[in-house]
Amino acid sequence: MSAAAPQSRGGVTVGTLSELPVLEAGAVIYLRHWFSGAETREQMRRDFEVNFGPEMAGAAFEAFGCLCNFCAAHSRRPLVRHGMACNCLGADENCFANLLASAAEGQQDDAQILASLIVTPRKASELTQLASDCGLLMRQVLGVQPPMPSARPATATLH
Repeated sequence: MSAAAPQSRGGVTVGTLSELPVLEAGAVIYLRHWFSGAETREQMRRDFEVNFGPEMAGAAFEAFGCLCNFCAAHSRRPLVRHGMACNCLGADENCFANLLASAAEGQQDDAQILASLIVTPRKASELTQLASDCGLLMRQVLGVQPPMPSARPATATLH
């Protein structure tokens, strides 16, 4: 009797892409593009250039590439991704998207915690900085406005 190999918890579905805000959904879609090969990366670059002009598109593409390559080189384990056409949101994808968004919003403590889930703690600060740089550019590219400050106390229970 042989036991089936355990699946990585990083691929567990935690939601759908359609439930995510624009920045987070973009992060997941572009993460999938980046790691699906040279052809999809080039398609991503062309889409950026058509929609946002060569200068901003080039900077965002390079920053996103640095972020993804850093994750690939220093991650605790490979990040699990769903397929290009899949509407599911995996746990690793969700962590990556929230890292990018929290870093872009200046929520450094949250970003640092999320980064330490992806890479070892001694690499988390570097990943947080890359996510911040990339997130700020991605917000511009995607036309996402900075979040409004919350009037809710930090200790409020949401549900």
